[in-house]
Amino acid sequence: MNKVVVGLSGGVDSSVAAATLYHQGYGVIGLTLWLMKGKGQCCSEGMVDAARICEQLGISHHIVDTRELFQQNIVDYLISGYESGTTPLPCSQCNRTVKFGPMLHYGREKLGSDKIATGHYARIHYDDVNGRYQLLRAIDRKKDQSYFLYDLTQELLSGSLFPLGNQTKEETRRIAAELGLKTADKPESQDLCLIEAHGSMRKFLDRYISPKEGDIVDLEGNILGKHQGIHHYTIGQRRGLGVAAAEPLYVVKLDPVMNRVIVGNRTAGGRLECSVARVNWVSIPEPKVPIRAEVQVRYRSQPVPVNIIPLENSRVRLVFDEYQFGITPGQAAVWYDGEVLLGGGIIEQEA
Repeated sequence: MNKVVVGLSGGVDSSVAAATLYHQGYGVIGLTLWLMKGKGQCCSEGMVDAARICEQLGISHHIVDTRELFQQNIVDYLISGYESGTTPLPCSQCNRTVKFGPMLHYGREKLGSDKIATGHYARIHYDDVNGRYQLLRAIDRKKDQSYFLYDLTQELLSGSLFPLGNQTKEETRRIAAELGLKTADKPESQDLCLIEAHGSMRKFLDRYISPKEGDIVDLEGNILGKHQGIHHYTIGQRRGLGVAAAEPLYVVKLDPVMNRVIVGNRTAGGRLECSVARVNWVSIPEPKVPIRAEVQVRYRSQPVPVNIIPLENSRVRLVFDEYQFGITPGQAAVWYDGEVLLGGGIIEQEA
């Protein structure tokens, strides 16, 4: 019997992933990562629900304490990024360094399994021609989570299964109900577990970053108002600025050196290009010449045409066909060829 370790968060998606593989004849082992100190749905409540699912399926359940790893790789990473004026995306880093890598290692070393599975909506295909695993969008484009998985390596993809990639969220709910899973009616979780645990990103950040008053200025440097910390703002933000103007104003830049929030009209927030660092080429080898693709600069943004120019040191330059609004340092830029995820990286902060 093929063993597979299924990452169980206590939600309906991971529950159905485990149940699906169980009914397909896999030797399923449940594993829950204890990520955060304190209470959060993905931790204390999630662990209880995950244990109930394992009990219902009659499979073993393991809990691995990864709180220190999560603190170092995610919480400290977030705090450092927000203090430096970026808006970090923790999920892709968490998937690679806290979840998939440690899960696969634990499965191999402790449980005798070379495969892990999660409830992510994405697909994996092996390309015989290039001898490479490809990461594909999910069938359900509304739920597609491939964006958050761009940083997975070939080794991690080779050891991973995504049982939900070929079905819709509605089908997942239906399967959960048909199987009588205890999580069938559980509400959708937040995209970011830290928000779920603390109530909002602002509350989470305020636990770690002290208020530091500074100026909100326009593009000419005129002072329009005051702020209590640049970590409360992100590029493209319009609401909550607390300044009056004749036209709508947006955050166009954060200046950590001068502790300033710089605002301007929507046109001022547009960019034709940006640089991307820490690039991971997923479905194709790193190209030596520019390529055409479609890129998402945020999880919910629409893919747009782009020229990708390879640079040294795992970096690329993205040149868009049209001005893009709200290009945010710290967020991930992920590029696709149709449904195939080619690669991605972190948008750099530029002078």
